[in-house]
Amino acid sequence: MKIGLLQLNPTVGDLVGNCDLIRAGVERAGILGAELVVVSELVVSGYPPKDLLLREGFVAACDAAVEQLARDIDTTTGLLVGHPTCWHVDNERIANAASLVHQGRVVATVHKHLLPNYDVFDERRYFRRAQSTAPVEFAGHNLGIHICEDAWWGEPSTFYHHEPDRFFDPVGTLAAAGADLLVNISASPFEVDKLPRRIGIMSSHAAAHRIPALMVNQVGGNDDLVFDGGSFALNASGELVDQSASFESDLRMIDVDSLLGPEPLEQQPRERQLLDALILGLRDYMRKCGFRECVLGLSGGIDSALACYIAAKAVGPGNVHALLLPGRYSSDHSVADAEQLAQMIGVDFETVSIDDVHRAFEATDTIGNDLRSEPQGLAEQNLQARIRGAMVMIRSNRYGWLALATGNKSELAVGYCTLYGDMCGGFAVLCDLLKRDVYALARYINAIREKAEIIPIEIIEKPPSAELAPDQIDQDTLPPYSVLDGILEGLIERHASISSLAELYPEETVRWIAQRLDRNEFKRRQMPPGIKLSGRAFGTGRRMPMAARGTWR
Repeated sequence: MKIGLLQLNPTVGDLVGNCDLIRAGVERAGILGAELVVVSELVVSGYPPKDLLLREGFVAACDAAVEQLARDIDTTTGLLVGHPTCWHVDNERIANAASLVHQGRVVATVHKHLLPNYDVFDERRYFRRAQSTAPVEFAGHNLGIHICEDAWWGEPSTFYHHEPDRFFDPVGTLAAAGADLLVNISASPFEVDKLPRRIGIMSSHAAAHRIPALMVNQVGGNDDLVFDGGSFALNASGELVDQSASFESDLRMIDVDSLLGPEPLEQQPRERQLLDALILGLRDYMRKCGFRECVLGLSGGIDSALACYIAAKAVGPGNVHALLLPGRYSSDHSVADAEQLAQMIGVDFETVSIDDVHRAFEATDTIGNDLRSEPQGLAEQNLQARIRGAMVMIRSNRYGWLALATGNKSELAVGYCTLYGDMCGGFAVLCDLLKRDVYALARYINAIREKAEIIPIEIIEKPPSAELAPDQIDQDTLPPYSVLDGILEGLIERHASISSLAELYPEETVRWIAQRLDRNEFKRRQMPPGIKLSGRAFGTGRRMPMAARGTWR
């Protein structure tokens, strides 16, 4: 049986557009001889649909769209499609479903068993778990159809999240019931090196049951999540025999009756993965929200330099507008570095001094007195950042450009950022990149460049500075980034205790960073959305209190 693995980039809520993508893909696969086409989890609605699932009529419209797809694809080609459903669900609950359509009708529908309720996932808020599990017969095969998390049963990182189904193995149940092909449809978000984890978990099922396996994953950016695709096929030994492209839509044809192999895993280096995810995430956020152009402040520092490069790759340099906003403490080399970067990337840029506006604030009787009472203090430093933020937002409002915030995860973690200043914007490109990753990406970009460097070496090598006070550098306020990032990774990613981290770093430094991390939750609640890259990003996947005290430590 020839199967088309159809990896698509749906838009949440766009039932018409998503079904158009499906129909076009099925038509292409049919021309290539596909007997069955498989698409990803909840592709009809787009993933994650969130509280659209609670809107009156939305899920029923998804079911109607599947029935219309069945009528439109009234051929010998079958389609396995993911969607939310009201079908076969009691008590006004809905299910996360996969439906097999063939010859003008829906011939089978299966529901998802394991409903993830950790990190960014909140499926028990919406769905009822499946009440039964059985293979679906099609074209002489018994298809073991299951949905995303159903394959992750027994994987150590998710095992304890599967209550009340800790002891129910959906894949094992399907295999025991006679499935001869495992088919998993997924919407599995990107994290660095997650593709080998997906292949590993499916490979363990295939090898354990001696059954070939397929996984089709969503691709594209939706809000803060990026889906990297990477759909694949495994033979009955669990060996990789075919792999779809990462970070782009794709159609792969598989003959499950003659799965050869093995093929080597095409895995990009960490920096390439991060860069591809950032570019796709920003591109899709802008496209799906209706933005064609963006604007950002370009300081001559490494964060805004990287953000500018990503924006140019996402939407083209002609659609990126950079504002150079020097103040009285800006160094000449920062302005020159920013100009050189803009020219190398090819973006539109303009230099506008903020000094006149700054002096106007100082000249007023009310605010000016407060500023003069503590010259170069926190209020004056933040004022400069807020003037710059206002300049960027004026251009955003005037021309309808998306304003990009450029702060990194290290700064956001400890509050080294200004509300209504450098945090202004509609999208925070680097909000899940620690400072060390910002440097690593900058060096990687220059390394893959055939000729001249894109990001001037002066930007990479000079000490980072907000330039809001004379001779200011970040390390006047913060620990060295090598220390800061190591401690933050422990606190955020591994939920490590202060005592355990104090075995690796000075305890006073660990306590200071932990206190700053907790104290600045209120700032992060007000930051723009950004792109989730790690296992523990700020935003929906990390839910921390604001009004709290850490006296238990």
